[in-house]
Amino acid sequence: MDDALATDTAKTALPPAPGADRYRSLDFADTAATLPAGQSYDLLAAPASAMHWLHAHGLATPDVQVYEVCAQRMRTLRAHVRALFASRVDATAPPKESLRAVNEALTAVPTAPLLAWDGAQGLHRIQAHPTDRAVNHALATLAADAAALLTGPDAGILAACGSAPCDRFLLRTHGRRHWCSTRCGDRVRAARAYARRSGASG
Repeated sequence: MDDALATDTAKTALPPAPGADRYRSLDFADTAATLPAGQSYDLLAAPASAMHWLHAHGLATPDVQVYEVCAQRMRTLRAHVRALFASRVDATAPPKESLRAVNEALTAVPTAPLLAWDGAQGLHRIQAHPTDRAVNHALATLAADAAALLTGPDAGILAACGSAPCDRFLLRTHGRRHWCSTRCGDRVRAARAYARRSGASG
């Protein structure tokens, strides 16, 4: 997938779900979605689009090159994060392999910024890692963010979109909101209105 196709894919994507501004892992989980009429998209489907997503979310600098093996690792971690989110929403035991995968991402690299000093800046923190390990750091950051969401005060408002066939996740920031986007909400309301009209005429 080239840059133009990656941009086209991003244009067809739904807007970020409620809560994605607070948790990058939520937006990460929602980088693939099922849409009506058999349509879908995947913002990590190819290296170019995966690199664009990392840059857009402040998880990689422009000099970082993402290859297919890295994009595949991102898609694999996304599947495990989605499995953990789904188990939290459904109040079921999480898959052991997903717990293991997220823990491996968490411990693969040091995520804490290191303390450094130079004459111009004095003491400061830096995220020191070689460019070829940038994706490892991005995955570790996303895993830590997912763990924080799943164990923090917002875990109880994590929800799945209530507008089939959409399979995205959101935070229910409003008690009555059950869908991830205006588009999904409009579809639910239209279906309800149609059902009411059909019932009245039947």
